Amino acid sequence: MTKYSIKDLKLLSTKKALVHLLTEPNTTISKTLRYVKYEFNLKKLQIELIKLQKWVSNNDKKVIVIFEGRDSAGKGGAIRRTIEHLNPRKIKVVALPKPTENERSRWYFQRYVNHFPSKGNIVFFDRSWYNRAVVEPVNGFCSEAEYLSFMDQVNDFEKMITDSNTYLIKFYFSISKEEQLKRFEDIKDSSLKKWKYSNVDSKAQELWNKYTYYKDQMFLKTNTTNSPWNIIKANRKTNARTEAINTLLEKIPYEKGIDLESEEVIF
Repeated sequence: MTKYSIKDLKLLSTKKALVHLLTEPNTTISKTLRYVKYEFNLKKLQIELIKLQKWVSNNDKKVIVIFEGRDSAGKGGAIRRTIEHLNPRKIKVVALPKPTENERSRWYFQRYVNHFPSKGNIVFFDRSWYNRAVVEPVNGFCSEAEYLSFMDQVNDFEKMITDSNTYLIKFYFSISKEEQLKRFEDIKDSSLKKWKYSNVDSKAQELWNKYTYYKDQMFLKTNTTNSPWNIIKANRKTNARTEAINTLLEKIPYEKGIDLESEEVIF
């Protein structure tokens, strides 16, 4: 028999836990407890994000946060939880569509620079200029020369960003091939989510090893001291979201109000 602590029992007696137990199909006490701990921890972290945003605004800082990863890795969900309670006037989420012919004729980075933050603002990129490091060469959306040019320029480009009083935080959400397949099946079976499933997604499993090759090349070239990659293990979405938020809070030197190194932030 599983033994629960006094703290666990208090959590299970909360309204959120009781609602979860009564409404979620196939749930268990252990799953409900894990869910409630996640929700309480997330709330505490979101309060810290509000403090971080206020520090950015008051000190005229600029922050760029990019979320990369394989298709269905949970980038969008992590961004939504991160910005959920932030002042929308001081943030922007950028998820750019396929470039137009006019955009393709310009300097590659320009379409991204156009969305960079002004003083006191934070911009979140749901995929970024790193499309050209992985997605584009894997799927034949760029030439070899364009790919090599990008890889030659990107570190200098990011150095210019960080030299301009801007914090650049790079996340890569990493999932297994089996987990990606499971999520694709869930997406296709959902009337609310199936619109997300694209032609690129349909080839992702077949091209898994090719994605891996270009991902490894990206890390090898662009995991620099100036702008390192933060790799998030994302097979469990809840863990990935809190880890990403914790990392963001650690990277920005605002005045912290909680112990971000503690194992749990519940109360």
